[in-house]
Amino acid sequence: MPELNTKQKILATSVQLFNQFGLANVRLQQIATEVGISPGNLAYHFRNKEAIIEAVYLDLFEELREILATYRVFPNMIDFDYQMNKYFVFIQKYPFYFIDIQEISRQFPEIDLQRGQLTVKMVNQIRKRFDFKKQRGMMVEEPLPGIYEYLAKSVWCLISSEAHRQMTNSSTDWEQENNFKKMIWYLLFPYFTKEGLEEFKQLIVPSLEHPSSRV
Repeated sequence: MPELNTKQKILATSVQLFNQFGLANVRLQQIATEVGISPGNLAYHFRNKEAIIEAVYLDLFEELREILATYRVFPNMIDFDYQMNKYFVFIQKYPFYFIDIQEISRQFPEIDLQRGQLTVKMVNQIRKRFDFKKQRGMMVEEPLPGIYEYLAKSVWCLISSEAHRQMTNSSTDWEQENNFKKMIWYLLFPYFTKEGLEEFKQLIVPSLEHPSSRV
């Protein structure tokens, strides 16, 4: 892996500190000390803390867009399982993204707007997955109009709350990821058709039981 330049070190260190202490509690001096540079050197790269936060979110949003692009890569349920793996890695890397929502909303309205837009895209994509599974005969028709819309929102709520669970969980990374995926899959389980249950047992259950079976 190539060595990070000073600007990259500042951003990587800032992410670590934001995760540990929260956006509001991290100072420029603290970032400079952790990087091993003077505050003046840090100011050469980023004029203030707000500029660092904007740069961090620029990279962060790009990673989320890349996760959204992992859609219909596989023709079956592995596709969503694969994307959930990526969501979990993102949550581990940026827990502050899910925890410091109010701080961003108050102090950075433009970032908050982009965050909201991406959240809508994520929920819509989850909802589209249900339509695709229905077309394939893997999920039943909606028992009542609008249920799948709320189901998609419920899945997103589980994804966005995972950062809070990880902070109070001492399980191994695989155990945490496994529990994360089980919560989501088991939420969808009652809506599978007979064919959907067979595909789930064949393709997904092995990956939940054995880490070596993961894509």
